[in-house]
Amino acid sequence: MLCLCILDLAGIPVIRGNPLPREVREYIESHPSAVICGEVQRCQDTEYSLSVYLKQVFLLCQSERIPIRNIRVFLEKNAKENLKTGMVIQVGGELERVSAPRNPGEFDSQQYYACQGIYYFLKNGIIQKKGRNYSKYGQFLTELRGRIGEILLETAGEDAGIYQAMLLGEKSGLDEEVRLRYQMAGMVHILAISGLHISVLGMGLFSLLKKLSFGNGWAGFLSLSVILQYGMLTGSSVSAMRAVCMFVLAVGARILGRSYDFLTALAVSAILLLLDTPAYLYSSSFLLSFGAVTGLGIVAPALNRLVGSERAWVKTLLSSFAVQLTTLPVLLRMYGEVSVLGIVLNLAVLPTVSVVLICGLCCVAVGFMSISAAGICLIPGKILLMLYEKLCVLAGAVPFCTWIGGAPEIWQCVVYYVLLFGGIQIALFLKEKGAYRVWRVLSRGICVAVVCVSIFILGFRQKNLISITCLDIGQGDGIVIQLPGGKTVMVDGGSSSKKKVASYQILPYLKNQGISVVDAMLISHTDLDHISGVQELLTLKEKHLTTLRIKNLLLPDWKAPEEVYYELEEQAKRCGISVLRLHQGQKLRFGDGSLEILSPETSAKGTDVNEEGIVMELRYGKFRGLFTGDIGAETEKKLLPKLDDVNFLKVGHHGSRYSTCQEFLDKIKPELAVISCSESNTYGHPSPETTARLEENGIRTEYTMKNGAITVYTDGHSIRMKTFCNEKTA
Repeated sequence: MLCLCILDLAGIPVIRGNPLPREVREYIESHPSAVICGEVQRCQDTEYSLSVYLKQVFLLCQSERIPIRNIRVFLEKNAKENLKTGMVIQVGGELERVSAPRNPGEFDSQQYYACQGIYYFLKNGIIQKKGRNYSKYGQFLTELRGRIGEILLETAGEDAGIYQAMLLGEKSGLDEEVRLRYQMAGMVHILAISGLHISVLGMGLFSLLKKLSFGNGWAGFLSLSVILQYGMLTGSSVSAMRAVCMFVLAVGARILGRSYDFLTALAVSAILLLLDTPAYLYSSSFLLSFGAVTGLGIVAPALNRLVGSERAWVKTLLSSFAVQLTTLPVLLRMYGEVSVLGIVLNLAVLPTVSVVLICGLCCVAVGFMSISAAGICLIPGKILLMLYEKLCVLAGAVPFCTWIGGAPEIWQCVVYYVLLFGGIQIALFLKEKGAYRVWRVLSRGICVAVVCVSIFILGFRQKNLISITCLDIGQGDGIVIQLPGGKTVMVDGGSSSKKKVASYQILPYLKNQGISVVDAMLISHTDLDHISGVQELLTLKEKHLTTLRIKNLLLPDWKAPEEVYYELEEQAKRCGISVLRLHQGQKLRFGDGSLEILSPETSAKGTDVNEEGIVMELRYGKFRGLFTGDIGAETEKKLLPKLDDVNFLKVGHHGSRYSTCQEFLDKIKPELAVISCSESNTYGHPSPETTARLEENGIRTEYTMKNGAITVYTDGHSIRMKTFCNEKTA
């Protein structure tokens, strides 16, 4: 692992980046229309298209065949193609690099697909040729997987998605609300093929065969064969392959009459997986799976020795706590939050998960013969799943259900692990060497103190600057302002080109930054590209699917607004959020910073939402930042008497030709301007006239469509800027 990290730091694309030769990458960029040839691995229906995963892919370039690893192909939804596993096909379409995240905390698609050896998508695919041969065994597994999915759909009803995720690793049928509830309760790990499932199946089968008078050799061989095939059937997830490797070593030790060493098995499993796919090293699945097992195998026994209790529930609680301690830095770095109640809830859930799993397996086995009988097999499992859901709902209603700690820096993670493991070892040394009770008490006190200090270091955030982050949420606006003292103000949050911006961009960013409270959510006006994410966020709060707190919703003070205005207001009130209406002349103070409202006028009706939207100026020390919503030149000219020089400008109306007029720029003279827009919008934003005008005035202009999230930092005097995608600073 250390060698892989060193290679990564040296810029060698083994773990991250595109490992294809530079000339191949350059050719693909200059010739996106391409024809490829590869072997069908699996097919998957998506909302808009039929998705086909190809392996051993070649790019056909005249008479050359250039290997380009694996590819995901998107065909038309209604494509009537009888594709079978192992079939070689030739497809034409548009090659597109797998997109990287464009905001801090956003899901990293490139890393996810790199673990599958996929670095390009083929969009608008059209199959040109198909081979006749295919893998009969591979197709058998595909059809078997499909049949199992059908049995679960017919028998499990609303719980079918959960069972498909648990037994097949298929998450496409899993309801998003269910996944979020389990995630908040710290129980999301049971909705996947995990090492626990493999262990239950493998060791259960091995023990059964032993009781049936099979020797170690035959019992081991048969159980290994079944588990390996099950791993192939479920798509070979990281946790499943880790469990299979460790199971192979455990059973192999019994067959050969050798002792089984847990740490050796864990290390060998990691080495084998990383040799096959180095990209796993930065995969959350890999780190969490191996981290959890490390916690159970190393930290849990140490805590048990410190506590010295023989009670089963105490040992189970310590094991759950050990897993949380070991995986805490990974969870925070990947997701920015961790479930606090998960430690306790898993005490009730983990001992019964095997019952749910066995019910599902029995249902599938019986379902091949009788669907009605299969449904009876599921009854105990469905009762347990109903209880799990109740626990999740209760957990979500608790305000401190999750801790949003933010993504720690690497140095914080290193210090955390050094303190944690070092402190536990010192505490054990004192307990075992000290003959008196006082030494045992002291050792436990040291352990508690070390854990508290480690967690404090992990969650430490230094906030002595103002930061203004313009998120890249496509065609829309979403701005997060963090002020010294921990105050946070959001300005708008919506997009007309992306769906679920709250779930995929806004919330992940807030969690990544450790923001658990938004003091004010300011809406400049009620166009969809400014409020869709806010509406989604409020819906999540209504359903207790996020622990993010929003104290105040700030709306423009309009006399006759549209219906969506009142809907937003009512939704906020249902969530317990105070609603304030703002107009010209008001000033809001947040510690040493303040927001001065420049528009709308007190007589504004809200009939022209763009021109009558909120315009505000952020003041902190000598710094001035102007946020203009979607106003045009008409309102800009009205505001001229109230304006002065500013340091930062959020360009109005996404760079429209009807905004940011010359008189306006002459008056405010900004040093830095940011335009939030989508590269694929149909409005012509940003307008060439506007961008030329900004350039002619010597204003440095940055675009979210080019650089992803753009963050401006200031101490009240100087300012600096950082972009997320291109890592530019100035």
